[in-house]
Amino acid sequence: MGILDRLFSSPDPFISDGGMETDLIFHEGAEMPLFASFVLLDSPEGCEMLRRYAVSYFNLAQTARRGFVMGTPTWRANGGWGPKLGLDEAGIRDVNRRAIAFARDLRSAHPWGDHILIEGVLGPAGDGYAPEQLLTPTEAARLHSAQLETFAEEGVDIASAFTITHPGEAIGMVNRARDLGLPFALSFTVETDGRLPTGQDLDSALSEVEAATGGYVRYYGINCAHPEHFGEQLPSRWLNRIGMVRPNASRRSHAELDEATELDDGDPQEFGALYAEIAERLPGLRVVGGCCGSDMRHIKALIAAGL
Repeated sequence: MGILDRLFSSPDPFISDGGMETDLIFHEGAEMPLFASFVLLDSPEGCEMLRRYAVSYFNLAQTARRGFVMGTPTWRANGGWGPKLGLDEAGIRDVNRRAIAFARDLRSAHPWGDHILIEGVLGPAGDGYAPEQLLTPTEAARLHSAQLETFAEEGVDIASAFTITHPGEAIGMVNRARDLGLPFALSFTVETDGRLPTGQDLDSALSEVEAATGGYVRYYGINCAHPEHFGEQLPSRWLNRIGMVRPNASRRSHAELDEATELDDGDPQEFGALYAEIAERLPGLRVVGGCCGSDMRHIKALIAAGL
């Protein structure tokens, strides 16, 4: 049985990490222009920082006897952000290829490697907090093709899009992944009112994507929002299809987080308790983890809360 099959057959959700970028920036002093963690692959020091980070979570998963989802540091490595960071299409393909190879090497070297799933991470082509352009599916497919094609060629276990703000971009990503035969998961972000940054409610956004993609998404998710921002707004008819939740540690809005100069890591124990309340309503939950401001303490709190 392959690792992706085990993700869906495991009696317990696989765990993932917290907010890698905020953790490494605020706790390790990493420099990431435009929040691009893939730049760390360009130096021995950056690679060592990523290695220590990943191995700490591998060790946690081994101790907990749980599967682990390892995301590649490629949230910004797409056709929207790549040019702003000096990458042409060939450069985008190269950095994604190197990120996957890096993840594979780490997995192979760890005794818990057979329980580690490699997830090719995608992010929005624009600002995940305030989308300045609403992409059509055709535009989105073009901007994300180089990254998705590389994920398919390199055989990641699954590709997952995080912090997506509107259905047009989501549909383009999903349909391109479907063309490539690439397993795909999709996670929207929401504001403090539980709605997408565009103002659309999550129920109608999920319905739009599902209808336009033939239900290709393996599971949907919600990320980059505090549990209290969406816990009461979970769309009832989608509870079985929401398989991943990765909340922020902070209650701040996206606009407030954009202006923040200090880390708001919230209360890890409260984070775990609120997460457990949400998980009770999600029978299809397959991946548990965190997003901005969360770290190892928050993931341990999830496990301690029974997740």
